[in-house]
Amino acid sequence: MKQVFGLVLVGLSLAGCAQLSQQNQSDKPEMGSSGQIRPMARPQGGGASVKPPATARTVEQLDTTTVAEKNAAETAARKAQKSGQGKLLGRTVASLGDPTDPGIWIKTPLVSKPSKGRVVYPVSGKAVQLDLIPLDGPATAGSRMSLAALRVIEAPLTELPEVDVYIE
Repeated sequence: MKQVFGLVLVGLSLAGCAQLSQQNQSDKPEMGSSGQIRPMARPQGGGASVKPPATARTVEQLDTTTVAEKNAAETAARKAQKSGQGKLLGRTVASLGDPTDPGIWIKTPLVSKPSKGRVVYPVSGKAVQLDLIPLDGPATAGSRMSLAALRVIEAPLTELPEVDVYIE
């Protein structure tokens, strides 16, 4: 029963986040100087991180990171792990960050400036290379991870997994 309640609560939270995101986005196409409608610009980064549609409700709809991007992030992390690359910053409790914020990232108080790094989930042994984004608060505070990153390391989305954070 607790699991069903937890899943319902997460579903409602995700739906609310998507509605808030919809209110903050302008989906109007740009008009060119000749009066023609121009396509909307993709986000920076080669179009790799695309915001989910405002109607997204499921994990699959919210996670717009491609399989190729996830595989590349996992492969790079595994390679860095095997070579002993990176410095362990510490262990943190990771909750699901904004599911409408695309990409593979962790917002953590363990860094003071944006960096590249990796996260290892000791339970599954899986690792993912990601962006380390500073989060205000003491180093003992928790972190927020992207939906895509949590899926790559096979961490439960409805729990608070502990992960090891490395900086490159």
